[in-house]
Amino acid sequence: MDLYIYYRVSVANAGALRQQIAALQTALSAEWQVATDIKRRPELQDQLQTWMEIYRSVPDGFLPALQAAVAHAGFSSLIDGDRHVETFVDLDACA
Repeated sequence: MDLYIYYRVSVANAGALRQQIAALQTALSAEWQVATDIKRRPELQDQLQTWMEIYRSVPDGFLPALQAAVAHAGFSSLIDGDRHVETFVDLDACA
């Protein structure tokens, strides 16, 4: 199962948030042995960027651990709105 988490961030907060996300993903990757990535849409809308955190092949129990780590990191003040979590599985797993 892969997790795709998207949210919006203001241009003014992008630098600070990028550092916090990098630290979060490094720690989670080491602890849970998951591949991580961070992306953003190339365009701006109202001085906001849309970001996407990606966590690949996550094991059972990872999502609650991620949510706890995000709450502990306290960067919710740097994003605009909520974090939206989408879950995807490989097509073979759906058959």
